Amino acid sequence: MKTKLPISILTILILSFILTSCEDFVEVDSPNNKLIRDEVFGSDETAISAMQGIYNELFVADFSGGYTRSVTFLSGLSADNIQNITTTNLERMAFEENELFPDNQNNLALWSSAYNIIYMANSYIEGIKNAENLSPDLISQLNGEAKFIRAFTYSYLVNLYGDVPLVLSTNYQDNELAPRVSASKIYEQIIDDLEIARESLTAEYRNADRTQVNKFAATALLARVYLYLKDWEKAEELSSQVIAEESLYELPDDLDEVFLANGREAIWQISPLGNGSIVTHTNEGNLFIIDPFFSFFAIAKLPESLLTDFRPEDKRLLKWIDYNPSRDAYFPYKYKIRNSSELPILENSMVLRLAEQFLIRSEARTELNDLPGATEDLDQIRTRAGLDPLTEIFPELSKEQLLKEIAQERKRELFSEWGHRWLDLKRTGRASTVLGNSNPTWEDTDVLYPIPAQERMKNPNLSQNPGY
Repeated sequence: MKTKLPISILTILILSFILTSCEDFVEVDSPNNKLIRDEVFGSDETAISAMQGIYNELFVADFSGGYTRSVTFLSGLSADNIQNITTTNLERMAFEENELFPDNQNNLALWSSAYNIIYMANSYIEGIKNAENLSPDLISQLNGEAKFIRAFTYSYLVNLYGDVPLVLSTNYQDNELAPRVSASKIYEQIIDDLEIARESLTAEYRNADRTQVNKFAATALLARVYLYLKDWEKAEELSSQVIAEESLYELPDDLDEVFLANGREAIWQISPLGNGSIVTHTNEGNLFIIDPFFSFFAIAKLPESLLTDFRPEDKRLLKWIDYNPSRDAYFPYKYKIRNSSELPILENSMVLRLAEQFLIRSEARTELNDLPGATEDLDQIRTRAGLDPLTEIFPELSKEQLLKEIAQERKRELFSEWGHRWLDLKRTGRASTVLGNSNPTWEDTDVLYPIPAQERMKNPNLSQNPGY
């Protein structure tokens, strides 16, 4: 117990340094910086603690925390996935109406919090590269974890904003005037980081905790990246590697088990302990569950168009969606705990899970014209949800029909998770068709969020996306 205090102090020191340097681009005295890094990377214990500090920050950072300024919520509003209950918050309504302006504070929070995480990862990568007191295996492991987090964060920036600055160091002089680079360059860096992570990480989770990444978390994210890049062969190959790891992962029959802490479907989760010991519930549970006694606090609901996509016997409709009569609103009920301060933690925020890998492989196999294999993968998701397998009801589906079925299953399976629906509509070129039909102000340029005006005022080298 005596070691906890100094470890936490060192973690706070390094994270405070990183946040200060990246937020305001203030030059920090080099000797002080060196002293902090020497202490943080002076032993296995402190280096691991500092890495845990970055994982913890993911729970409180706006873009990744799962609350009102997160990718999950704001990109859910941008698609036909989540709706505001009231229309009084104009900045949130701007996402739902696809009428964003560059000075939107929620948009700024997405951007700046993502870059804060990237700066943290960069600082850690720089520090551990020169660590002299750590074992080579631990250096490789922790470097892989930091590079995974950097790649993960950039994967959202490039999909939300397109071309973005590629920041790979903590040098404030370079960072404060960094221009945008092409999305293809960002993807090259993401792939490079994830390949290093795959080589550096082991199959085991440190401390058997799925809130820390392993080799298969990097593999799962890389499979998604290749799907988005339409490299069907690599997407199929990598998702297959994750699916084949049956000693670690499976699709539980009971849908109530999917979002449990360290559940068998989880590939990577974020722990509520990132907020300290005050709360032990997920931000998603707190945000989406409408309290039966205090329903006037509710801000989000599910649109009717989503509900009509489910067949009555679909277990996801029965298990993952609930109804509040006082607000006449259906809401996501994947997480069952709205408020908790008790241990042990029962639910973690899900980031990567096995069902997505089956959907990735199904889509990749369809594009590769392996329709039987694609249908078999899709039926893994359907039959768990209590639906008849496609092989029985539609044995002669064409490639185009199967792609439509996959898109619908992704909508039903991944709703209210990490902006999947928004990203799916964008990457498949269907955003204007789907969203334009119900939104008279929709413009094709709405598929990208604006570069925040505040960032462009600080950095004159930042250009703006079309339409803004």
